[in-house]
Amino acid sequence: MGRLPGDPGPLRQVRYALGFRLPSDNRDWVWHDLTDAGWRTRLVVRHLVLMIPICLALGLLPGPLWLRGAVALLALLTSTFTVVVSAEDLRRSRLHRHGFDPPPGERQH
Repeated sequence: MGRLPGDPGPLRQVRYALGFRLPSDNRDWVWHDLTDAGWRTRLVVRHLVLMIPICLALGLLPGPLWLRGAVALLALLTSTFTVVVSAEDLRRSRLHRHGFDPPPGERQH
């Protein structure tokens, strides 16, 4: 798939992954990212890209190897579970942050 209109560059995508708001020239890309098929997968992949370096750093802490591995794995699994469970709320928040209403037909809380 080619680049979408308003596709942010790598630096803006990192900022977006960290939860920052993108400028208005990226509105089409944000709408696509949060409403088109596969938005949950993109959300989880973005989370994993952020968490894997953190988990690797946790693995460098002092202590027995099994404990360092367990801490890193626990951080990765629990954070990923939290993202999967709260995906709808995370999406709704990001849509609101960028000035969008939830897509038609989506249930409101």
